[in-house]
Amino acid sequence: MSCQSNNATPPGPPVAPGLERVDAAEAARWVAARFGRDGSVPPRLRELLPSFDAPFFQAGLAGYSDAAMRLIARRHGCPYCVTEALLDRTLLAGGRGFAKADLGEIEDNVPGGADDRPLAGQVMGSDPREMAAAAIKMVEQGARRDGAYRSLAYERPGCFPSGPGAPDRPGSPLPEPAASPPTASSFDVIDVNLACPVKKIDRKARGGHWLAQPAGAIAILEAVRAAVPSAIACSVKLRRSYDDTPEMADAFERIFDAAYALGYAWTTVHARTVEQKYVGPSRWTFLRDLVASRPDRIIFGSGDVWEAADIFRMLRYTGVSAVSVARGCIGNPWIFRQARDLLAGRPARPPTLEQQRDVLREHFDLALRVNAAHGVRRVEAFTGRTMRKFAIRFAAFHPRADEVRARFIAVETAEEWDAVVAEFYPAADARTSRARVSGCAAPLVPSAG
Repeated sequence: MSCQSNNATPPGPPVAPGLERVDAAEAARWVAARFGRDGSVPPRLRELLPSFDAPFFQAGLAGYSDAAMRLIARRHGCPYCVTEALLDRTLLAGGRGFAKADLGEIEDNVPGGADDRPLAGQVMGSDPREMAAAAIKMVEQGARRDGAYRSLAYERPGCFPSGPGAPDRPGSPLPEPAASPPTASSFDVIDVNLACPVKKIDRKARGGHWLAQPAGAIAILEAVRAAVPSAIACSVKLRRSYDDTPEMADAFERIFDAAYALGYAWTTVHARTVEQKYVGPSRWTFLRDLVASRPDRIIFGSGDVWEAADIFRMLRYTGVSAVSVARGCIGNPWIFRQARDLLAGRPARPPTLEQQRDVLREHFDLALRVNAAHGVRRVEAFTGRTMRKFAIRFAAFHPRADEVRARFIAVETAEEWDAVVAEFYPAADARTSRARVSGCAAPLVPSAG
């Protein structure tokens, strides 16, 4: 299930008059001192997630932000990650989408579990009862049988509540909340996606569709918050509106205000509309005005963050509490380390060829282990193909970027990946060689369900 769009504007500046006067280094100093002794994030956020200690995080990126990418980001200073949006019906059907969001248990020296915390599980759907049941399954990590979760959502087996043939059930009660306290391996946050702009999502009344239907959006938010134990925070991903009409602007405000009234800890607001998808600039002016009108709320910002300096420009210009880094961190985990550098008063350091080589190998090996844990057949060939989308972005940092990109595009096996890395990212000495993890190994064990 993808919320990415092939029709996307290349990296460019947002709509933010006066942004050119915002110096990133000065902005970083302002951010570092913003909340006094509690540091660069609101004290309320640190109370909810103590390790959320920096005002930026990795967004949920469909087709990208699996366990391997998240772990690489965390090793470079990312304090918090979000899974890609998981469809409620996929979760309830016991589909593979649930396993992709969960690292499960960790064996040997493969990081995960506690190393992949705090973690938000993002869910998207079209019916309050289905969304509530899916959230319960995410919190409980599939502790019950799949049929038990489906029975929470459907009064009649195989009959979707919002689909053809759904039973008439006015006032039908929502599922009871998830077991509390949750398991130690549960998500720290449940994030509701009301933002995805992809047409096939919108047509099926999911994601960004709900920004045009405020009553339905609020019903979903209410059902999910009621289903998730109070010990687990809930958040919501939004866009600034469905379109630029006054009616849709009012709908956004209804949904936004209702989320906080229902107990949602924060919102992440992408500064483009649903109709806009990923085309054209985002409007940081909207984020600035939203924060100014509601200074008591935790609001995260998203849109047109391409480098570490953009994180601090957004923070300074808009006043948001933290910045969601999305397309700007694909193939660029160094953006988080560079942001940490700026926050500490140091210049942002570009990655050396040696650092690039190490990450390329590390990311491939982690992806191989994750894929093996999910039972992927011909795991090395599959990993070789799927890692190409990262490699063409990693290549941008190489002095011979076009040549490296072309070579990575042709990669189909682990051996071919290693050959490109060895040719273009030479090791300082022979000691950097390492054994490839066997495709038969399965150090990551997906949870039940």
